[in-house]
Amino acid sequence: MLRVGAAQTFIADQVETNTETVLLMAENAARMGVQLLVFPEMCLNGYHPKTLTQQDIDDQLKKAVDKISQKAAELEIGLIVGRAVFADSKLYNAATVILPDKTSYTYYKNNLTSAEEKYFTPGTKQLTFTYQGRRFGVIICRDQNYPELARQSCENADALFILSAHYYKPAEARWKIDKNRALPIARAVENHCYVFLANAVGSHIGMISLGNSLIADPEGVLVALADETSETIISCDI
Repeated sequence: MLRVGAAQTFIADQVETNTETVLLMAENAARMGVQLLVFPEMCLNGYHPKTLTQQDIDDQLKKAVDKISQKAAELEIGLIVGRAVFADSKLYNAATVILPDKTSYTYYKNNLTSAEEKYFTPGTKQLTFTYQGRRFGVIICRDQNYPELARQSCENADALFILSAHYYKPAEARWKIDKNRALPIARAVENHCYVFLANAVGSHIGMISLGNSLIADPEGVLVALADETSETIISCDI
């Protein structure tokens, strides 16, 4: 049996602040017996242009990942964090899997929003990884709209992780709650695996994200559902 969790967090404009949130959440999760924890999309740096265009942003993110890797090894917990990646003069919306033995994997979001397309380059590959004898898939936010990508990402997997940051204007944030809850549940049923959705809360870049991080089991049953405003951890044993 493996205890797996999703962290729901506020995303600040400062990498250092977000890194401290990840480290604190990792410690809290470890105390809960969680062995693998997923965080929201872009949780290390957010989307603010002033943050992403800082001259030393790449160095800040590398230092942050190093700190998180050290904490993962110390706590013997696997962590999946959303962040920006700069590679080959391109910017990617990425998810990095950091395991206690210092093994890491990085996935680039395949399906960008129209706003993201102005700045980010889409990824073209899927990611699955093995941890503690279990197999997991990873996708990011809008990727959840594409059943085939989900199927490829969690083929023969025990669970699928979805890193999200559902930032919208207030009215849109409210009416999209049901859709953003239904899609992860559908992906769970279609692929007969657990789905762990980690979403952001609070305001950022003039928009809001209303949480509702969730865990759905292979039958589509909601095992856990977070609220709209709290930084919290939800978990279950698989």
